Amino acid sequence: MPAMPRRVGVSLTLFAVAVIASAPLQAQEKFPSRPIEIIMPVPPGGGTDIAIRALIETLEPALGQKIVPVNKPGASGAVGMGAMVQSKPDGHTLGAVWNAPLTMTPHIQAVPYTSQDYIAVALMTSAPLVMCTKPDFPANNGKELIEELRKNPNKYTYGTDGAGATVHLASERIFQKFGVKARAVPFGGAGETLKNILGGHIDIYGGAISTIQSHAKAGEVKCLLLTSKDKNAAVPQATSLTELGVPELATGVWHGILVPKGTPPERVAILEAAFVQAIKTDKFRQFMETRGATAEGLGSVEFRKLIDSENKAMGEVAASLGMAKK
Repeated sequence: MPAMPRRVGVSLTLFAVAVIASAPLQAQEKFPSRPIEIIMPVPPGGGTDIAIRALIETLEPALGQKIVPVNKPGASGAVGMGAMVQSKPDGHTLGAVWNAPLTMTPHIQAVPYTSQDYIAVALMTSAPLVMCTKPDFPANNGKELIEELRKNPNKYTYGTDGAGATVHLASERIFQKFGVKARAVPFGGAGETLKNILGGHIDIYGGAISTIQSHAKAGEVKCLLLTSKDKNAAVPQATSLTELGVPELATGVWHGILVPKGTPPERVAILEAAFVQAIKTDKFRQFMETRGATAEGLGSVEFRKLIDSENKAMGEVAASLGMAKK
């Protein structure tokens, strides 16, 4: 076989080196390269669903791709969360979730994920829960409510969003501090709790401000106690936990964005920047304020700290109530 001319051999060698050197660049596709799916473990119309759909208009131009929200409710959020953590970790499938499936439900029942199976991306919103009564209830503020409940153990009932769910654990966290005993009545959500307080079937409403706000303005109920450390302009008469002297017991409802573990850090960073920017826009902030909520816009590190801190606290509350799974 004749020898290859030296000049041709050198050219081919340089070509091969160029191909090898460019391979990693070719493998790094533009992100995102296709529509992004956001799995929401809730039915349509809930707080998580509403927040995501309100953000889409700003997110799509920022990310250069269509955003597709997908509702996968069931098992207190565990169904949607399970689907999200099992998806391909390439940044094209996200999860939008409220706090209960992350910090509460796993202490009460078996779920198909752990806190290490997902990466926190951004905290979208937070909102306090509120406790309201009918106008003739013998208390007119949070301090009087706590005192009335303390003097009458188990006399009064309060509605929750389910045994071991957000309202239940947030309320008991406060009640235990003050030696209060009240009977929790589980419902399917704030809408059902509202019907039962208005119908006189329970003594205290526990749930989202947005659900009961119009009835408070109409004088059909009076809202007495928030589960947040600060007051809220949507229910200005309600006592905050700071006013009650226990700001450290604050527990509300928050919504955030997650991705499966293994998602490349550079893609997490792109998503984090886009979400934080969208959340902090005046349009989104003002929209959430009308619903008694706060647009947060915290990034990955701060959001993970919140999850871990609340997860520990809610585990302690669940154990104290004898609800922790065996």
